[in-house]
Amino acid sequence: MSAKTWTVRSLALAAGISMLAAAAVTQSPALAPAVAQTATDETLTPAQPMLQELPSVADLADRLLPAVVEITIESSGEGSAEAAPEAQPDTPPSPGGENPDDPANPFKDFFDEFLKRGQGGQQPQQKMTSMGSGFVVDPSGIIVTNNHVVEGAESIEVHFSDDTVLKAELVGRDPKTDLAVIRVKPEKPLPVVAFGDSDKLRVGEWVMAIGNPFGLGGSVSLGIVSARNRDINAGPYDDFIQTDAAINKGNSGGPLFNLKGEVMGINTAIFSPSGGSVGIGFSVPSNTAKNVISQLTQFGETRRGWLGVKIQAVTDEIAESLNLENTRGALVADVTPTGPAEQAGLQPGDIIVEFNGRPVVTMRDLPKIVAETPIGTKVPVKVLRKGKEVAITAEVGRLEDGEKLADAAGSKTAPAPDAPAVITVLGMTVTSITDELRTKYGIDKDIKGAVVTEVAQDGAAADKRLEPGDVITEAGEQEVQGAADISTRVEAAKKAGKNSILLLIAKGGKSAEMRFIALKLK
Repeated sequence: MSAKTWTVRSLALAAGISMLAAAAVTQSPALAPAVAQTATDETLTPAQPMLQELPSVADLADRLLPAVVEITIESSGEGSAEAAPEAQPDTPPSPGGENPDDPANPFKDFFDEFLKRGQGGQQPQQKMTSMGSGFVVDPSGIIVTNNHVVEGAESIEVHFSDDTVLKAELVGRDPKTDLAVIRVKPEKPLPVVAFGDSDKLRVGEWVMAIGNPFGLGGSVSLGIVSARNRDINAGPYDDFIQTDAAINKGNSGGPLFNLKGEVMGINTAIFSPSGGSVGIGFSVPSNTAKNVISQLTQFGETRRGWLGVKIQAVTDEIAESLNLENTRGALVADVTPTGPAEQAGLQPGDIIVEFNGRPVVTMRDLPKIVAETPIGTKVPVKVLRKGKEVAITAEVGRLEDGEKLADAAGSKTAPAPDAPAVITVLGMTVTSITDELRTKYGIDKDIKGAVVTEVAQDGAAADKRLEPGDVITEAGEQEVQGAADISTRVEAAKKAGKNSILLLIAKGGKSAEMRFIALKLK
C-alpha cells in the first residue's frame, strides 16, 4: 500500500472519528469543549446540527388501544371476512362512461384472499373462522369496520383489549365504500374514539394504524400520509388515503389516527405482490365515512343522493371537438327516463361543471358530491351545452330507489328510417338500422341511429375500439336518424376546421352502454 493511499484512508478515518465525536456532544455535554476544540483545530468537518428527537406515541397508543377491537367471524366459507385485502397491481381501470350509480358490489372481485384461523383449508361447506379489526365510536356499543370483514358472517364476536369478548350483531353495511357497522351490548360504557377532519390531512403528516394483523392482537404501526385522493378502481367513491404505516391482513376495518388521536381513515386495502405490507396501504377517509356510518347506524342502510345520469370523463379530444378551453367537468352520456336529471332538463352531451355550488373538476367528483347531498334538496346545477353555460335546478332523488328505476328504464325512441343506407367514413362502414340488423347484432329495440357493420384495422374507428354492432346515435351533438347523417356531420366538422368529431355510441347496441368518443377527422 502506498503512502498516498494510506494518508487518504487515515484522513477519512480521522474525519469519521470527528463526526462521531461531534454527534456525541448531544449525548454528553461534558465532552463539548474538547470536541469543539478538536473540530476547530483540525477543521475536518463543519459544525454538526443538533439532532431532533422524534415524538413518542406511547402515551397516545395507551389511550387509543382500548377503543380498538379484534373482530372474529364465523361463516360457511363464502363471502367471509378477511384481513387487509390486496390491491392487485394489474387491476384494469374502469372504462369511460361507466355508470357511477352501478349497484353491484365493487369489492366482490377486488378482495381475493382470506385469512383463516383455526379451520383453514377445510371444505367450503364447513364452518370457517376469519378475523379483522374495528373501533368503537359510541360507548353504548357501536363499532365501525369494513364491509368485507363482516360480509357473509353467520356469527360475529368482538374481542376487547381487556380480554372481554362480546357477541355482536350486524347493523348495516355499504359495499360501495366497504364500510359496515356492528353493535355489541356491554355491561358498562365502552371507551371510544372520534372522527377527525380528513380534508385537513397533509401529505407527509404522521399517522398511526392500530389493528389485528395476522390475528396477533392489538398492534401499533407508525408512518406518514404518502398521498391523498387515490383512485384504486375499487368503487364509485374512491378517494383513499395512502400511507406507509404497516397495514397487513387482519388490519381491515381498523382506524388510522393522526397524532391528536382522531380517526382520519379506516384501513381497507393494501398493494402487495407478497401479501404482506410493502409500505402501500389505503384507508377510507373519515369525511367519506362519517355520513355513511351515520346512515347505517340510524337506518341500517345508506340513503345517498341520486341524479340519474351516466357520465364519463372529458378527454382532450372531446374537449377539442366541443370547442372547450379545458377538460373540466363530467360529460353526460345518458339520462335515466323520469329521473331527477331528465326532469331538470339535463341532456346527453351536457357537461356538468358545478353541482350545488361545488365545482366538478373531474368526472370522479360528481358521484361523491351528489351522494352527499340530502335527498329531496333542490340544487343549482351549471352545465356547458353546445359551448354555452346553462343554469338549471335539479331535485336530488334517492340512489337506492333510482337503481331500481334505472334497471327497468329505456331511452326515448324515434321511428327508424324507411330505407337503409350504407357509407364508409373514418375507417368504418355504417348502415342505417333495419329489423334484420337489429336482430343480427342484438340491438335494443329502443335504439335509433346507424350501426357499425365493419371496422378497418388501421382507421380512426379502430383506434377507439369501435366494433361491428356498435350504434352511433349522435354525431356532432345532433341525433342520427340514419347513416347519411353521419357523413353530413363529418363533412360539416371538416369545413368548420375541427380535428375531431364527437359521437355518442351505444356499445354493442345496448342503451345501458352509452358513451361519447371523439374520432379524429384526419
